[in-house]
Amino acid sequence: MKQSYYIFNNGRLKRKENTIFLEKEDGSRSIIPIENTEAIYALGELDFNTKLFNYLAQKGIPVHIFNYYGYYSGSYYPRESLISGRLLIKQTNHYTNKKKRLDLAKRFIDAGSFNIQKNLRYHNNRGKVLEDFIKSIEEHRLQIEKCESIEELMGIEGNIRNTYYKSWPIIIEQEVDFTKRVKQPPDNMVNTLISYLNSMVYTTALGEIYHTQLSPLISFLHEPGTRRYSLSLDLAEIFKPIFSDRIIFTLLNRRQLTEDDFMQEVNFCYLKEKGRKTVIREYDDRLKTIITHKKLGRKVSYRYLVRLECYKLVKHLIGEQEYEGFKIWW
Repeated sequence: MKQSYYIFNNGRLKRKENTIFLEKEDGSRSIIPIENTEAIYALGELDFNTKLFNYLAQKGIPVHIFNYYGYYSGSYYPRESLISGRLLIKQTNHYTNKKKRLDLAKRFIDAGSFNIQKNLRYHNNRGKVLEDFIKSIEEHRLQIEKCESIEELMGIEGNIRNTYYKSWPIIIEQEVDFTKRVKQPPDNMVNTLISYLNSMVYTTALGEIYHTQLSPLISFLHEPGTRRYSLSLDLAEIFKPIFSDRIIFTLLNRRQLTEDDFMQEVNFCYLKEKGRKTVIREYDDRLKTIITHKKLGRKVSYRYLVRLECYKLVKHLIGEQEYEGFKIWW
């Protein structure tokens, strides 16, 4: 199984013949097992050159770049090797056709909100009083099918998320100052974790799309635009409650992260390096977790669940099988 390679050190990433290595600031070197690498996460300050990127393109390895504060900046996405003109036409048609696009967008929100409810029920069954939040979200979910536009649907999604986030001070067992979602920039430790982990889910979705014939530029729930791979945002809606949110609850409730792992500036909060490593370690372990798939009857990793979601979407676009968003069963 290929793995992601996370680089926290500063230095230069170089290629020599068929080997890639990190040349650190202290002069030491670290070899990257390129044949076993799914993606590279540049979490330190690194130098690159075109020779390296050409080699990574040959191997089909994306590079995700994060800034000094640990926030996602962008991705190097190699030229796609799995290309299908027929599928691209089908994908474009499902975007330009209002009915088809809205239908798919509803399925993303339906699955994502189901997974949110599953999180609430999990904690409600363990002594947290969350019935009112569960009921409120269920009422919002009943409105999904009635939506007649993407804008109306996004409004429902926003209401679901707002209700969900109001439950977090009950779920999280540390004393946290979290009353609403703040993104740019995040203003406290919980918002920082949401932003950091959501970007990881986004890059995971982007990496799995790369291994299919889907175009990451054509989306259905989120509006396609410049400087972003919007289909990754669509898929991330389904998996954020499973990958991002559950990890946040785990790290904070086990006190693997506390306020000491964050740096607070004026209206701006970010993870210290030690905290980032803790988050990445937990996230990577979660992606490697193996489960027995309910429908396939075989063992798959959490990461592969995202790939399967891409395959299901392909089948929907070509008219082979209707798409149903992934809904957690455990």
